Amino acid sequence: MGRLFLITLDGNFYSCKHCKTHLALSKDIISRTFYCRHGRAYLFNNVVNVTVGEQEERMMITGLHTVVDIFCVGCGSIIGWKYEVAYDKSQKYKEGKYILEMFKVLAPDGTGYLASHDPQLVGSDGDGDDA
Repeated sequence: MGRLFLITLDGNFYSCKHCKTHLALSKDIISRTFYCRHGRAYLFNNVVNVTVGEQEERMMITGLHTVVDIFCVGCGSIIGWKYEVAYDKSQKYKEGKYILEMFKVLAPDGTGYLASHDPQLVGSDGDGDDA
C-alpha cells in the first residue's frame, strides 16, 4: 500500500469522528435539511479525504438514485454517500454532491451529533433521503 496523503482544510470544517481526518468546509454546505438512518445529514458541494464504494441504485423517499458510499481515508469508516445519478428531474441538483451523516462526523467546534437529541426523528426515517 502506498503512502497516504491527506488534504488539510483551513477554516471551519467537518471531520471524521473516529480519526479526526478533515472532510468538508462549512462553506460547502448546500442543505442542512437531509436525514438518514442515524439522524441529520448535510448535503455538501465538495468533500475531501474520502474513497468511494461500488455504485448501486437506492430507492429513497425522493425517488431512485444511483449512489456510491463514501469512506474516510484515515480510518475507513463509512461517513455518507455521493449522488451519481438522480432519475427524477427535480432531484438532478444532487448529482455529483455528497451527503455526510452528522452522526458520523464532528462539527467545526469539535462536537458530535447525537440522534437521540433530535426531536424531528421520532417515528421518522427523515424528510427525503434515507439510504
